[in-house]
Amino acid sequence: MKQITVRLKPGQDLRKEIDKIIKEQQIKAGVILSLVGSLNKAVLRMAGAVPGKDEIKTFEGPFEIVSVTGTVGMNDCHIHIAVSSKDGLAFGGHLKEGCIVRVTAEVVLLVFDDIEYKRQYNDKTGYDELLVE
Repeated sequence: MKQITVRLKPGQDLRKEIDKIIKEQQIKAGVILSLVGSLNKAVLRMAGAVPGKDEIKTFEGPFEIVSVTGTVGMNDCHIHIAVSSKDGLAFGGHLKEGCIVRVTAEVVLLVFDDIEYKRQYNDKTGYDELLVE
């Protein structure tokens, strides 16, 4: 195992930058160990989404990132994020492209050397689901 720590800067797209780190570092399997920072905008797929009819919402900030969790790898990522507003109201969903870093985002990934995460279509859910090799 190894860790990778990256600080993102204002204006960067959180999801795109995570994907970029994974490709550049050739990460086959890992998890988001920690992710702290703030966003100007949050773009999320909401709970209860139906395959092919995903409900994606855009929220204008500022927001604090209060929690992020997910499995990551070159074959795709599954990341959930929760943010809070300036009034302290929290909400979350599936991280999508378009989440723009406000001040900073400190990303810490834990990378596994002995497995690879892949995604395989599941007829029952309608989504590509985790397959561990």
